[in-house]
Amino acid sequence: MFACHGLYDLAVIVSTAFGDNPTNIFAPVGTPAHSVFGLSMLVLWITGAIFVLVAGILLYVLVRYRSRAADGVTEQEPPQIYGSNQIELAWTVIPILIVVMLFLATARVIYTTEHAPKPADALDVTVIGHQFWWEYSYPALGVVTANELHVPVSDPKHMLPTYLTMSSADTDHSFWVPRLAGKTDVIPNRVNTMWIDPQETGLYLGQCAQYCGVQHAKMLIRVYVDTPAAFDAWVAHQRQPAVEDSRVAEGRAVFEHNACISCHTIRGTVATGRFGPDLTHVASRDTIASGAVPNTAANIRSFVDNPENFKPGALMPPMHLDSHDLDAVTAYLTTLK
Repeated sequence: MFACHGLYDLAVIVSTAFGDNPTNIFAPVGTPAHSVFGLSMLVLWITGAIFVLVAGILLYVLVRYRSRAADGVTEQEPPQIYGSNQIELAWTVIPILIVVMLFLATARVIYTTEHAPKPADALDVTVIGHQFWWEYSYPALGVVTANELHVPVSDPKHMLPTYLTMSSADTDHSFWVPRLAGKTDVIPNRVNTMWIDPQETGLYLGQCAQYCGVQHAKMLIRVYVDTPAAFDAWVAHQRQPAVEDSRVAEGRAVFEHNACISCHTIRGTVATGRFGPDLTHVASRDTIASGAVPNTAANIRSFVDNPENFKPGALMPPMHLDSHDLDAVTAYLTTLK
């Protein structure tokens, strides 16, 4: 029991050292993440105890039976011990019991997480993994966005989980936000589900945890946990079509007369492409390129000019626009709030 508390205290110290790190696995803020954390601490306690025991015995043998000058030199072998049925039985049965216990503990966490009853008022989000970005659709709310997932905070007294229904448009991906839940694979032609119930507002970062191509490391996840009022305001804003601004009409014309409309959607315009991210409110996002760089006019211009400036291997081709058209498109996209 003392060792268990010691490892838990160590986890608390590590968590404090990381502070408010949005990927700190030692600071879970959701029920699935708490379950994973508890199981991890159990495994750490057991494996830590085994390590201390084995290392202690090994150290004792090395010291107790080390060669000493007083022993003299002899070519005669010491008495040989050829085995002990009791010892062999112990080091066979005990590991089997430990493995069975860990198996049952893991199965319990998996079962209780995957078969938790879904409340009637739970939020549903459809997640599609792409090379190398995330598409989020809220079917009941009529909202489609990319790379930045917004969910309401879950009150422990009245749980309001968010259920993610996930699939892939191309290759294998994996959705992992350490402080909210364990990772779930996102696979083509298969639907996997997971749920999160973050109980603190804030920004939580994650990562595609399955190698999916050259830009796997920059397929980042950003989960914004909002208050109910802030989430409702965000939904109302996202439902609106793109804002018309006569000052950037030229940029809209350039956007609509190039291949941009084949891949991107901007609601309220002729752009209805689905291959790339929905850009209706792209200027309201904090980042572009799936969290790779801040959302600034200079970065938008550089990305449109040639996506490989930030993400070598990105599937979006360079647009080859001249400086005038590139400035016009940049000015247009920065108004899409």
